Amino acid sequence: MTSEFAVEMRDVVKRFITPEGNDMAAVDHVTMQIKNGEFFSMLGSSGCGKTTSLRMVAGFEWPTEGEVYIEGKAMGHTPPFQRKVNTVFQSYALFQHLTVYQNLAFGLEMEGAKEDEIKKRVGHALEMVQLTGMDRRKPKQLSGGQQQRVALARALVKTPDVLLLDEPLGALDLKLRKEMQLELKALQQQLGITFIYVTHDQEEALTMSDRIAVMSKGQIQQLGTPVEIYERPTNKFVADFIGESNFLEGKIKSISQNEASVFVPSLNAEVIGMSISDGLVKGEDVIVSIRPEKIRIAEKNTVNQNMFRATVTNTVYIGADTKVFVEAHGAKLKVWEQNRISRLDPKSFYTVGQEVWLMLLPENTIVLKKD
Repeated sequence: MTSEFAVEMRDVVKRFITPEGNDMAAVDHVTMQIKNGEFFSMLGSSGCGKTTSLRMVAGFEWPTEGEVYIEGKAMGHTPPFQRKVNTVFQSYALFQHLTVYQNLAFGLEMEGAKEDEIKKRVGHALEMVQLTGMDRRKPKQLSGGQQQRVALARALVKTPDVLLLDEPLGALDLKLRKEMQLELKALQQQLGITFIYVTHDQEEALTMSDRIAVMSKGQIQQLGTPVEIYERPTNKFVADFIGESNFLEGKIKSISQNEASVFVPSLNAEVIGMSISDGLVKGEDVIVSIRPEKIRIAEKNTVNQNMFRATVTNTVYIGADTKVFVEAHGAKLKVWEQNRISRLDPKSFYTVGQEVWLMLLPENTIVLKKD
């Protein structure tokens, strides 16, 4: 019977001894379940435990505690070559002295596959990554994007159940990286196999993933869909790490069902009707979080609720958006406005010192536990 999950980590801990002789938990009691056919990303900064988690799935590292399961089977100390997974690395790790064909054929030859079978599978893998006709080239004769595709094809040629990708686009320039993100997602959907992707790039994870595990200090801070992670972060770390946010300290004045009113001293006012995290109570000190693009700027007070007078302190034009920095009472806030109209007219810009009103829409403003 096939397991519902391609990969599971059950209460996994991985400890290392540092050069100073200290015990360090690189992965600290991590539990996650990755579904068959899912594009799953582990996202976090350097040292958060994402690559160590991936290496334990691959078999390059073994858990100190807990267990890794692939297709419902406990892996224990099963070596990498006996696991139905394959890994694509950032460095590509191609054999520079071999042709593209030979790079792809190498693993199949080690398995004892027949020549006709190798030729068929290599041809199919090259077709999948749109490199048909380049099989005689050496890696140095390819662009960075093409080398990345060869590394991907070499992993796919062995038809793994799970493909592990350790920041495979990190060496590419920005434009090519964005193109490859869409190509990788389309390829994953076409193949229907499970991709587990490690990245420190928030936009990359949001673009490609079905679900994301945001990690910090060896632990999962939040696991959910890109929309859930971005729109409803469960703590300040996630809200701050994914995109940008404004944070205002306050105290809960009242709670009704799943909504709260919070008095914010820096605004000298209450913000009313916001979504609230589980476990928060009346009178608790909290953090009010709102994304810069969710704040609205108006020339006058139109709704008499959640609107605050502010002064523009700076503006930065960046093409698609204008970044407006404002101060409301004692609170300094960032507001991003999409440039829907031409900005050639100087009057269309906000000016330093201009008085405006800020509107904080309750549905876009959330209350988080104070760390």
